[in-house]
Amino acid sequence: MTSPKLIQGYEVVIGFETHTQLQTNSKIFSRASTAFGAEPNTQACAVDLALPGTLPVMNREAVHCAIKLGLALGSHIAPRSVFARKNYFYPDLPKGYQISQFEIPVVQGGEVSFFVPSTSSGQAPEAKTVRLVRAHLEEDAGKSVHEGLHGHSGIDLNRAGTPLLEIVTEPDMRSSDEAVAYAKELHKIVTWIGICDGNMQEGSFRCDANVSVRKPGQPLGTRREIKNLNSFRFMQQAIDYEIRWQIEQIEDGHAIQQATVLFDPDTGETRAMRTKEDSADYRYFPDPDLPPLCISEQWIEETRAQMPELPRKMAERFVAEYGLPEYDATTLTQSPAMGAYFEAAAKASGQPKLASNWVMGEISKRLNAEEIAIEAAKVSSAQLAQLIGRIQDGTISNAAARQVFEALWNGEGATADAAARGEGSEVDALIEAKGLKQMNDTGALEKIVDEVIAANPDNVAQFKAGKDKAFNALVGQVMKASKGKANPAQVNELLKARLG
Repeated sequence: MTSPKLIQGYEVVIGFETHTQLQTNSKIFSRASTAFGAEPNTQACAVDLALPGTLPVMNREAVHCAIKLGLALGSHIAPRSVFARKNYFYPDLPKGYQISQFEIPVVQGGEVSFFVPSTSSGQAPEAKTVRLVRAHLEEDAGKSVHEGLHGHSGIDLNRAGTPLLEIVTEPDMRSSDEAVAYAKELHKIVTWIGICDGNMQEGSFRCDANVSVRKPGQPLGTRREIKNLNSFRFMQQAIDYEIRWQIEQIEDGHAIQQATVLFDPDTGETRAMRTKEDSADYRYFPDPDLPPLCISEQWIEETRAQMPELPRKMAERFVAEYGLPEYDATTLTQSPAMGAYFEAAAKASGQPKLASNWVMGEISKRLNAEEIAIEAAKVSSAQLAQLIGRIQDGTISNAAARQVFEALWNGEGATADAAARGEGSEVDALIEAKGLKQMNDTGALEKIVDEVIAANPDNVAQFKAGKDKAFNALVGQVMKASKGKANPAQVNELLKARLG
């Protein structure tokens, strides 16, 4: 068992509650639309407004989403679960209660496994697994609106009744790095299986972090819940600030009070919003308007048969079939599209490790810089495979390959291909057009090597005296004389042979 990570002598304990908005066309208990961005209160029907005499009707697709999540996380899917009324009073909650699940949730247990990036260069990422307590179905509340109302508040009930899965973890995380890595992996899973669009800015994926600190070996400390974290960057900042604040409070002799807090990105601080309620404060009781939710084994198995290959399974397959390191495989399965792009390039080129390096390197760098998804990549997987093939067969060097890649990304490939009158690929046409072919004439290269050796007697003498830098200098001179077209491996071999 590894020692706990300590901050100023304290162990950090973090658990998560994530509200995942489900991708259904209508709300969980009504037929009103869930589309984002409509005029306030134009997508709230009589059920959402809690008008007298209205009754909720369960949305089958929301249940289907819950089954998919349970299968993806290795959870138990309850054959019978019940809905409860969670009582609290807030302006954007018309009924005065929220329909949720309490005693028997639809999804029980499960886990999320992921890698935590190392903060030290050269150190391998750490594998981590977080256990889940449950995931339960519930309806979202409306939204209070304050902007532009000049001292008043408005209520927008378009979001009221939107279906949510609240995913609750055990307090298994021990740092903000682990917490963010967990949230990113969960975000990847729910978008991968198509139950959530993952748009954090629109509130589709909202995280609450329960943070406490304790001395190693002591009971769990008092937790404070940071609500509605809607970006991974803010999540890390908020948790780090809360950890420092709690430690300072304890060191100054103050007790931590259980509370719900908000993070202010402008100040970088958390501030208390209200004292934290316990389950007794919500006065849960079974909702008399909704029968128990019953899920047949046949429905579960039909859903299982329709599930896509999950990211962890795809990553394991990439390790087994292509010999990739686990970290590469995990990075390449950030989305189904990225996994498919890599696999197409790997199969077409026959060089999976080179394909992995290019996708994680140049491709990802361009996607991040231009803030686009891999579906919009300006170099296709087929073009990347052709480029890798030309590196592998010695046609071009790595440096030349980067020039070709740059040209392809900038749209020069079509022009070069047209210039080649259809002969060869765009990659080959660009190599020809830019004169990037490596020198394959052994006789011509031997002549250059001999000339460089004759012109640099000092470097030759230093190499023979055991100084490796002198050899590198000779390689550089050969590459310069060949205008970068010599094959570096061939240059090394010829120099070593000539120098004995």
